[in-house]
Amino acid sequence: MQAKDIMSKNVVTIKKDTKIEDIATILIENHISGVPVVDDDNHLIGIVTEGDLLHQETAPRLPGVFSLLGGFIYYNGLDRYRDDFKKLSATIAEEIMTKDVLTIREDMDVADIASIFVNKNVNRVPVLRNKKLIGIVSRADILKTFLPRGEKEE
Repeated sequence: MQAKDIMSKNVVTIKKDTKIEDIATILIENHISGVPVVDDDNHLIGIVTEGDLLHQETAPRLPGVFSLLGGFIYYNGLDRYRDDFKKLSATIAEEIMTKDVLTIREDMDVADIASIFVNKNVNRVPVLRNKKLIGIVSRADILKTFLPRGEKEE
């Protein structure tokens, strides 16, 4: 079984200028935990998840540091702290979205997709063909493959 056999084809998407409040509404109304951000040609440019939106309600993580030979070394890196701080003040998708999105091809095997979910700790992966979004596979889509044939939801 491959990604094309289990992916959701009618993917809810947003544009980079979608307001944070609208993104929250889209997630809630569609019962989804993340939404791809696409350009006018349906090319994937990012993804916004519930976790990204939670930055709006929390303070940025203080960078963990330790001193070594008179210099400071950041545990998680200063860039991560800066990214967290930017997300705190975001007002549109482009400011909060994850830009480096893990994607898959439509011919990827379901077992390999499951491995990605476990090893990369992600909940969904967009499916691309010629750099365009054609679907999305979620953890729930993988779980549905365990149901007897007559019980799968569409």
